[in-house]
Amino acid sequence: MIFRNLVLSPDGHRGRRKGVFIKRIYGTISGLKANQQKKIQNIYHRKIPPHMLITGELARYLAEVSQHIARQLGILVNRKGTVEYVIAGDAKKIILPELERMRSGPGRLRGLRFLHTHLNGEGLTHDDLTDLALLRLDLIAAIEARSEGTAGRLHIAHLLPENSQEKPWEILPPIWLHQLDLNFLDLVNSLEEEFAGQIRARVVDRSRERAILVSVYTGPKYLAEDSMEELKELVRSSGVTILDIVFQHRTQIHPKYLMGKGKLEEFVIRSMQLGADVIIFDQNLTPVQEKVISENIEVKIVDRTQLILDIFAQRAQSQDGKIQVELAQLRYLLPRLATKNTAMSRLTGGIGARGPGETKLEINRRRVRDRIATLEKKIDELSKSRAQQRAKRKAAGLPIISIIGYTNAGKSTLLNSLTESKVVTRDLLFATLDPSSRRLRFPEEREVIITDTVGFIKDLPPDLIAAFRPTLEELKEANLLLLVVDISSPRWEDHIRSVNQILAGLKLDHIPRLLVFNKQDKVSPELAANICRGHQGISISALQQESLPALVEAVSHRIWGGKGNGCLSN
Repeated sequence: MIFRNLVLSPDGHRGRRKGVFIKRIYGTISGLKANQQKKIQNIYHRKIPPHMLITGELARYLAEVSQHIARQLGILVNRKGTVEYVIAGDAKKIILPELERMRSGPGRLRGLRFLHTHLNGEGLTHDDLTDLALLRLDLIAAIEARSEGTAGRLHIAHLLPENSQEKPWEILPPIWLHQLDLNFLDLVNSLEEEFAGQIRARVVDRSRERAILVSVYTGPKYLAEDSMEELKELVRSSGVTILDIVFQHRTQIHPKYLMGKGKLEEFVIRSMQLGADVIIFDQNLTPVQEKVISENIEVKIVDRTQLILDIFAQRAQSQDGKIQVELAQLRYLLPRLATKNTAMSRLTGGIGARGPGETKLEINRRRVRDRIATLEKKIDELSKSRAQQRAKRKAAGLPIISIIGYTNAGKSTLLNSLTESKVVTRDLLFATLDPSSRRLRFPEEREVIITDTVGFIKDLPPDLIAAFRPTLEELKEANLLLLVVDISSPRWEDHIRSVNQILAGLKLDHIPRLLVFNKQDKVSPELAANICRGHQGISISALQQESLPALVEAVSHRIWGGKGNGCLSN
């Protein structure tokens, strides 16, 4: 448990430097005598020459006071040699305070070194190295506080840039104080130059965010790899550069850290070595996991749901779409406002902070609920308007065909080819978010309304489905659903299952469907024919007009009867 008892300076005032509040003493010292407390307070006023790690006089004073109170003592010192924090622990451990973000930037250390005592002559512990990694400290050192009150050897460690041995840190051999000949500033400056140099050596667009992708899985690895391939496409669609991909297998997901605290330390060091701005998890994090992970990692944390919401925020163009995206963002945010969430406070732009909801990240739960209620009313009003439009179409007696399918399967391209429209199409996931409707003329002076809908994806966020339910309910009026499938994707069968599951969840699985296997030009004719025959579908290429008459004939057969074959291949 972290404890915080602020002890005032001798003149009774809390210190301020450059307008920033300084916590002079951190820890529990209330049980100590007045003279012991005064000795601890005096540590705060000590000064270290900037180039020195620590002076012999201060090291001896720390050891003496530490033995006198039988507790570990520590100080956090900035690069000017000023003591920022004095921390009192117990006989076996010392707990560092929560530190504000300082010196943020690719390859930069925190600008603080941690110097503390050990009472039993032990070297640096695992907790010490964990603090070094998670807090990105300039350096950590442990001073042996001997029983006679003198200072023994000094144990020192610092982080390392990326290296062939994959060592996260360097632990120097123990040395005596009189042997200490280390220019502290030269060391940290050279380390930061190496970190920054490695980042510059990676040729990436500095205007784009840089991400490490993480998958923590409990099942077969091939399933995790398939899911990661889709996550990579989502990240590419969001305009983020991928620096590294990490998998970790666990027997069960950790309820707090997701992957375990040890692995978390590796991510901190890895993100610093690579200059990552964000860590994107393939899993959906619980509010507790997001809070705990973001407290330990200073880069931005984004899960799969937040990434999809970000993409939707980029793509929304219509008023309807913007309202639905904002509603989904706020529903996602609401449970994460229950506790202090430093991940939210760090969302200052970029992935996870775009769209209509970006200004709502720090408002309280009451205002979020009020905004959600307002948006739901607006959606209801827009739903009434759509209902009137549907009534007019129904009165006109025009059949309605809705194009559905997995994202990036070619739905908008098919709409453009059939109706000679110019709906935006791009080789990105969720490139088209707002639905589009066009009239399509068939032979014998027959017409239908054909609609392109938002694409689906595996594990589509429930908040997003809830927000877009009014739009998806447009499908209820459809006489036929064209389920477009990317036949060139190795996961096309999974895509069909995912779409069918979403339709079942929306209670739309009773509507007649025609499987349309798109992108036949990317596979062999034999494979396309076999797949089409086995699933009673039709194969086309939305980019090749000559492949579309067979589709038009199959649709005509499904709607008006007569000629037509339910299994056609071109």
